Amino acid sequence: MAEPIAAELGLGVVRIRVMGSRHPLLQIMIEKIGGMGTDVEDCASFSRMLSPVLEAEAPISDAYRLEVSTPGIDRPLTRPGDFGRWIGHLAKLELAIPLEGRRRFQGKIAREDENGVAIELDDESELVVQVHELTKASLILTDELIDMVQAAGDMPPQPGDENFVGLETDEAEDDTIDNTEESGA
Repeated sequence: MAEPIAAELGLGVVRIRVMGSRHPLLQIMIEKIGGMGTDVEDCASFSRMLSPVLEAEAPISDAYRLEVSTPGIDRPLTRPGDFGRWIGHLAKLELAIPLEGRRRFQGKIAREDENGVAIELDDESELVVQVHELTKASLILTDELIDMVQAAGDMPPQPGDENFVGLETDEAEDDTIDNTEESGA
């Protein structure tokens, strides 16, 4: 249901996840096709178009919350092609079936091709797996990754940047909240 709507908006679905059982959260991560920067308006447009479809189809029988977001810098890697975009960067991954008793690996993305995803491990060995053999995978936040995203112009302005406009920040004196007046204590 989500993919055709995303495609209509020039977006791709990165991940769909349902979390929680009492009050489920339907989390959908989207990004612009081609890897261009995705913004809040993209998320809002997608959410507005998807909500009526979800109401009509009712894929989750109980009440739930919908959260539409972008993948962020330390993004999940969920689809064929995701790893190939981030060659040279660190990733952590978890296998569905253990390999020699081990499920979790971390290393530099060496390549992604018809043989699968190749990760160069710390011991200089190489792990080659297919994307469908992974239960989780994501980039690891490093200075190099941040620099690359900033250079591509895909990172929103941060506090202290010259281009940081539209949001006001206020430095608090301390981190405590005094609720005594409101509670009548």
